[in-house]
Amino acid sequence: MSEHGVSTRSHGLVEILDRVLDKGLVIAGDIKINLANVELLTIQVRLLVCSIDKAEEIGLNWWRYDPRLTAVAATPHLTNGDELEGRLARLERRLDALAGPLPSAGPRAGSAGPEPPLTE
Repeated sequence: MSEHGVSTRSHGLVEILDRVLDKGLVIAGDIKINLANVELLTIQVRLLVCSIDKAEEIGLNWWRYDPRLTAVAATPHLTNGDELEGRLARLERRLDALAGPLPSAGPRAGSAGPEPPLTE
């Protein structure tokens, strides 16, 4: 095959890929597995192929906030250790205030106290 044929093919592929990324491509399909007219499994496949710019244009930007893809978007208020410790201390103080003082180590709730000594 001549070198001219290879460059034309790759140039055509680049144009197709550019168009797909610019406009977007949706592939949809369903796979159903039946046994004796009983549906056992249904898989719905929906695939969108487009550029990041096109995805944001149509309102898709989940990758910006996915904690598995970016640590900054996961929880920006937990990045500073001192800030986290301060927040934890404030929460503990609020819990202590809501719970009130802990009961002393006296008799259990519901018991009438120590039994009186037996007299003869």
